[in-house]
Amino acid sequence: MHARAATATTTALLGTAALLLPATDVRAVEDGTPPAIIAHRGASAYAPENTLTAVDKAARLGAVWVENDVQRTRDGKLVVLHDDSLRRTTDVEQVFPGRAPWKVKDFTAAEIARLDAGSWFGAAYAGARVPTLEQYVHRVDLHHQRLLLELKNPELYPGIEQETLKLLSNEGWLDRKHRSRLVVQSFSAASLRTVHDLKPGVKTGFLGAPSVADLHAYAAFADQINPSHAAVSRAYVSAIHAFTGPHGKPLEVSAWTVNTADAARLVAGHGVDGIITNKPDVVRDALRG
Repeated sequence: MHARAATATTTALLGTAALLLPATDVRAVEDGTPPAIIAHRGASAYAPENTLTAVDKAARLGAVWVENDVQRTRDGKLVVLHDDSLRRTTDVEQVFPGRAPWKVKDFTAAEIARLDAGSWFGAAYAGARVPTLEQYVHRVDLHHQRLLLELKNPELYPGIEQETLKLLSNEGWLDRKHRSRLVVQSFSAASLRTVHDLKPGVKTGFLGAPSVADLHAYAAFADQINPSHAAVSRAYVSAIHAFTGPHGKPLEVSAWTVNTADAARLVAGHGVDGIITNKPDVVRDALRG
């Protein structure tokens, strides 16, 4: 995710809330349990973001949670990529030089599968591919990890909520065993409200920092509020925790994107329930200290 304010439309809609990390798994520092560590786009400081290699690296570092981003191809396939353009993290300009601006929605899944999604990060990762969402959830399941799935730019992909939920259902991720290991989040309140309406049992997460005055509205369908770490304070976290979400548990808070030991200790001291990081090992070691 990028640090940015929620749009006026999102605020007006009081859109869907909160990337919920289950209360049974994540408790705030106040009760003695450190925050959950969530590997942002996988262990993206050490491997190409949103690739299967980044999931593997996160697993080796002991990260129980991984975060990813979902977009949709021209032929309706769901792929894991942060940007709505392929340009930054693949060799699309070389493979398809005449296809600017290289938007994900303008390429088929087969075309995207041809692209190198690793060389930009380092020569050792040459040949890494943009995974499909199906491939990604299989890898997460292989490691017995938990998934924080972001619907990216849903305004570009009408119906992506239904399509994502259908794929997750087909892959077993909406059964009782997996549902406690899944959170769907977005900057789009409208998109998250759709997810909540379609599958009320699925935990959702709103990316942003709504005003305290608006939290009661989010709590009608939100399990967690997830702001940038720069927006986190003990008072704000306490205000969020004071509300009960749609599943009968206090709203929770995960802060992003925290990559230094000092920042990790600071937000943990504010009582957050989760810390989203490119460097899960750095955060882990900081919280142990």
